[in-house]
Amino acid sequence: MSDVYEASAEARSSAFLRSLPEYQALYERSLEDPQELWGELAKQFHWQTPSTGPFMTSNLNPARGRVSVTCMAGATTNVCYNLLDHNIKENRLGDKVAIYWEGNCLGDSRKLTYQQLLNDTCRMSNVLTNQGVKKGDRVAVYMPMIPELVITLLACSRIGAIHSVVFAGFSADSLAERIMDAQCCLLVTADGFFRGEKIINLKQIADDALDKCREREKESKGFSEPKCIVVRHLGVAPGEPGVPNRPYTPAKRPCPNLQTPWQDGRDLWWHEVMHKAHHEAQPVWCDAEDPLFILYTSGSTGKPKGMVHTQAGYLLHTAVSHRLVFDLRPSDVYWCTADIGWITGHSYLVYGPLANGATCLLFEGIPTYPEVDRFWRIIDKYQVTLFYTAPTAIRSLMKHGNNPVLRHSRRSLRVLGSVGEPINPEAWHWYHGVVGGGRCPIVDTYWQTETGGFLLAPMPFATPLKPGSATFPFFGVVPAILNEHGEEMKGEAEGYLVFKQAWPGMARTIYGDHRRYEETYFQKFPGFYFTGDGCRRDSDGYYWVTGRVDDLLNMSGERFSRPIFQGHLLSTAEVEAALGAHPAVVEAATVSCPHSLKGQTLYCFVTLHVGHTFSRVLVTELREKVREKIGPIATPDYIQNAPALPKTRSGKIMRRILRKIASGDPDFGDITTLADPCVPNELFADRCQTMM
Repeated sequence: MSDVYEASAEARSSAFLRSLPEYQALYERSLEDPQELWGELAKQFHWQTPSTGPFMTSNLNPARGRVSVTCMAGATTNVCYNLLDHNIKENRLGDKVAIYWEGNCLGDSRKLTYQQLLNDTCRMSNVLTNQGVKKGDRVAVYMPMIPELVITLLACSRIGAIHSVVFAGFSADSLAERIMDAQCCLLVTADGFFRGEKIINLKQIADDALDKCREREKESKGFSEPKCIVVRHLGVAPGEPGVPNRPYTPAKRPCPNLQTPWQDGRDLWWHEVMHKAHHEAQPVWCDAEDPLFILYTSGSTGKPKGMVHTQAGYLLHTAVSHRLVFDLRPSDVYWCTADIGWITGHSYLVYGPLANGATCLLFEGIPTYPEVDRFWRIIDKYQVTLFYTAPTAIRSLMKHGNNPVLRHSRRSLRVLGSVGEPINPEAWHWYHGVVGGGRCPIVDTYWQTETGGFLLAPMPFATPLKPGSATFPFFGVVPAILNEHGEEMKGEAEGYLVFKQAWPGMARTIYGDHRRYEETYFQKFPGFYFTGDGCRRDSDGYYWVTGRVDDLLNMSGERFSRPIFQGHLLSTAEVEAALGAHPAVVEAATVSCPHSLKGQTLYCFVTLHVGHTFSRVLVTELREKVREKIGPIATPDYIQNAPALPKTRSGKIMRRILRKIASGDPDFGDITTLADPCVPNELFADRCQTMM
């Protein structure tokens, strides 16, 4: 094996797993006797009633009936109770710091112990109950990265309500669509937040979304406009002078000029309802397969998919994978830079780490404000030991050189992590050599919103690392590589990445559309979970994810502060629909394009109605239209005029040719099926100059 990195003997000596044979033995055990292994791991959590059946049962073949997955049937538990009460009562962690919060502005910080987090969670649980929220109800959450966001999620979990977090960079249209789809009875948001020096009036966007919900309410029987609880994070209440009361409003800089729209009878201030609420609340015991949350991810039809994750299996998968993949120790300070609006924030900033009693860092800001050394300054300030970020963030910071990193010690770092997309070797080496000082193993993790937790990931002190490879499967996970005919390929191979059996943390359905769930993930290769990704397996058995094989784009969203830390799957149909909403556009096609900094970016082709002229003004308008319909994360970097698109005689757009044009490759391959073979060369001659 070439270009392989192994941890030192000294580093391995105190690790949970210390060698590749140890990992392999435990992996084989997870396949041969899952009941015994997972049963043993489950003992560290609280079960109000035990499981009465096998650890897992499943059917992944639609031809044999409804696709279904069940984990720990018969068991009842409460995820919030396990994260907080159990850690306080059984593990004596009440005085341990659960959350360090670092605000956007220097000097703006806060911390919550496990006991304080429990008290505030119980208060919020009582607030929700007083507003009529009950088990099974859906609660929309549209908030910046502040402790109140975590408190809201745990409060929903405590009473059995289902939270649906919407990333705070999404537009009013996107928020309204998700509120309506999940039929949410309550929205929790904030007045606003800082993104660098810019103030985002979040409540105004939320109000615009609620207005849209009201308009659509007439078409949706049985749905009524949700109430809204507002965290006073930046501003002051209307007509009320002074700095907001802590601890419910962490920002040190009030913004009197921030105008918070308000609707009496619907809107409630967080600090007021929390002040009246009691700090104790009994948990609602939930069945192992009751829904825990809905999280939306994009789909090829343009309509977001509400992935439903459940209680027991998700708790076990996220907690165990977090502990083992990061080799978690009681003294660690763990920082995952992902926004909680993404699955990484759910699984590896909230649920997994808190279930393990970890001390977590929650960061509101961006890595370049007020200076490009903000990450490294924070690492030293809190003595972060485990650091988990995305290749996009790494590449973004690489362009500023080594000096901003080297000005800070970073000696506390022990394990580095990567998430969101395959990390390119150049970024891997910089991350390992400069950020980690050559001391820290990098856990390159592969997983998805749908999978709930890690599927492929190294054990940091046991697995020899190859830059760019997600290495080997996590315990109980069985990957395979298939060819176009659905035949499994052994040994060295490249093809479609699938998984042969269910695992505890996988999503159980798409909210309100189980048929779409089956068609999306199980129809192409019945009996397998299809990831939508391509993959290569080398001669040593290492897995290398090669990217999407359909029309989903993995966007970094660098223009907005949070997605830079976590890749977001965005469908071409969603972007094309937004472009097509402009009156000048008759047709649009969008593909992914390699980008030296972001990994992938959007390259759009637009065909205009007769009488319209392609211009810089139009390009600006089209970008604004996408921002309006989807959010800043989807703003295209490149928009090209396309008088005609490469289509087959049946009218199908040949996207592989558009990808060639976007990436600057004039080798179009076979174009004999095109209705007009001249189109590719004409488009290539006018292509935008991209950052390759």
